[in-house]
Amino acid sequence: MNRTTSPRLAIAAALGAVLGTSTPAMAQLEEVIVTAQKREQGLLDVPMSVATVSGERFTSMFEGGADIRALSARVPGLYAESSNGRVAPRFYIRGLGNIDFDLAASQPVSIIMDEVVKENVVMKSFPLFDIDRVEVLRGPQGSLFGRNTTAGIVKFDSNKPTQDFEGRVKLDAGELGTINFEGAVGGGITDSLSGRVALLVQNRDDYIDNDYTGESDALGGFEENAAKAFLRWDATDSLSFLLGAHYRDLDGTSATFRANIFNPGSNSLNGNYDRETVYFDEGDNNPQEYESSGANLKIDWDIGGMTLTSITAWDESDGFSLGDIDGGFGAVFLPEMGPGFIPFNAQTADAADTNQFTQELRLASEYGDSFNWQVGAFYFDSELDVETNPFFVPATTVYHENTTWAVFGQGDYAFTDRLTLTAGVRWTDDEKDFKAPGYNENVSDDQISGDIALSYSLDDRSLFWGKIGSGFRAPTIQGRDVAFGNAPSIADSETITSFEVGYKSQFADDRMRLNAALFYYEVDDIQFTAVGGSSNLVRLVNADTGIGMGFELDVEWLLTDNLVMTFGAAYADTEIDDSSLRVGSCNSCTVTNPVDAAGFVLIDGNPFPNAPETTFNVTASYTIPLGNDSELFAFTDWSYQGDTNLFLYESKEFQTDGQYEGGFRAGWRRQDAGLEVALFGRNITDEENVQGGIDFNNLTGFTNEPRVLGISVSSEF
Repeated sequence: MNRTTSPRLAIAAALGAVLGTSTPAMAQLEEVIVTAQKREQGLLDVPMSVATVSGERFTSMFEGGADIRALSARVPGLYAESSNGRVAPRFYIRGLGNIDFDLAASQPVSIIMDEVVKENVVMKSFPLFDIDRVEVLRGPQGSLFGRNTTAGIVKFDSNKPTQDFEGRVKLDAGELGTINFEGAVGGGITDSLSGRVALLVQNRDDYIDNDYTGESDALGGFEENAAKAFLRWDATDSLSFLLGAHYRDLDGTSATFRANIFNPGSNSLNGNYDRETVYFDEGDNNPQEYESSGANLKIDWDIGGMTLTSITAWDESDGFSLGDIDGGFGAVFLPEMGPGFIPFNAQTADAADTNQFTQELRLASEYGDSFNWQVGAFYFDSELDVETNPFFVPATTVYHENTTWAVFGQGDYAFTDRLTLTAGVRWTDDEKDFKAPGYNENVSDDQISGDIALSYSLDDRSLFWGKIGSGFRAPTIQGRDVAFGNAPSIADSETITSFEVGYKSQFADDRMRLNAALFYYEVDDIQFTAVGGSSNLVRLVNADTGIGMGFELDVEWLLTDNLVMTFGAAYADTEIDDSSLRVGSCNSCTVTNPVDAAGFVLIDGNPFPNAPETTFNVTASYTIPLGNDSELFAFTDWSYQGDTNLFLYESKEFQTDGQYEGGFRAGWRRQDAGLEVALFGRNITDEENVQGGIDFNNLTGFTNEPRVLGISVSSEF
């Protein structure tokens, strides 16, 4: 991209973009390529709501040592949080997600990394580095991807090896002993063999004091090491193999819970909250350790007008977390307690040992004719052992096994150069087994899901589409309560029917890109998790119906050759429709829903839990050319999260509103030498945003990451 421009041309470009008129010799936005339909297509050719994140917008999020949750609200309609630190993230799209914190929790948002689904919540947290592109597919993906995608998909594609030698190193160093190092190198080994290796090292020193024990810098830090490698062999002109492997080792702090950081009747943080202080008498300062590894093999074979693809993958992960769950010290029946009122003390350790195997086969036509198609089969098998230790009784281990079979197909037919019909269907059989002391449960279901879309192109730079989609989340068994002397709970399958219409366009001489969508969905027998409450249980429930409606908007605008801005907005109005559904109440909060004679809360009409009503994001990138292919640059990014209810019931304390975070980076780069030096900041206004709560004991909460300011140096070669 040629960034050199005069002030007069800059003004002409801005006016031209606004008026839709042409401007001389101006830069243009590059075409966005996505693989949302398991083949490479231009974004304007895909009849669904898809958002992408790449380049500076992506890499800047992680300069302060952030994990996968940094994507939260950076894409309209996408939200992420975790009460398990840097493992077991929970994702929400269009308001659909699952607040269940247990390591066996089922999620309606699927995470796919390098074309392999990561089913267990621990596997979903693999660190993000050397990433080519992130795609967020909003709405049910019931044909090509199948069950447990009723909300959508977040899809990550790593940089793959090529014959060209290339490499990159990037070192970010900031406050709190924060280090973020990324390195990658790849290229041709022989004429037919190429490889790529990438490394990640992240570190933060402990910075939180435990004032109960008198320990300084007792917790809050982490050390994250990860690596991945790819080896590509082009055996013939028609047959290629791509072998991948990855490894992760995490040693750090689990979530940091803080007791009574809300006053009764208020959702504002009070004087008990200090970002750099806790008062833990248990939990050993909340340690967390996890190790993960895996391998995958992709084979592409061109068999004459068709391509046969096989993707085989194996993953495993194991580790543990320990936490002071009440967030304070002592209890009302002990000689001391605090901060605030602590009904009883609580610490819990959880450990997971999980593995999964997946196999997918696809046969696809050559893309480009009036009729394009693909058919396939999918097999999934996983095992998960979860040990929970409440400490007041012996530890309990429960065993989960999940096996899934599916066959699927999709095709699109172009009636004319402008009008195309796309349709897909999938049959899925899903079975789960659960074993625990005294319990042996089995659930299964098989369903047909799919979608149909009609798209119309006004020209080669715009697309209207309408889509009807369906999907289902398989039956779920939750056995965490066995460790606390209660029976496991089971939820039946949920099924979603979704309607959306949208418009995509690239206009103003390809200097502005706009994607917009309106949606409405209904989820029958929607699965929810009643977490905590005064009885401190994790119970699965099915509501009659869940309803959601709203819109998404993504805009990218090249105002001048030197100024690029993006803007995103989403609105999701969600509602539980079940007049008889009731859940347990909290121990100390102020519930605003009706409560029946038995003390249960009626939640009919409530929004879904952890479903932000609005999300906004904006970025701006500005450059000043200096000559000799060097430039000064400045980049900033901001995200906003609107009204969010944390639990199934509504209360005055466990809700958030108006939370935002901002980041920046500014410096110098020389493009011909691939050098860059920058100052950066994450959460630059040091916002103290509530990410979640614990309601069974006191008014406990946990918050976002602190501000980190630092310097970044990188080189590409």
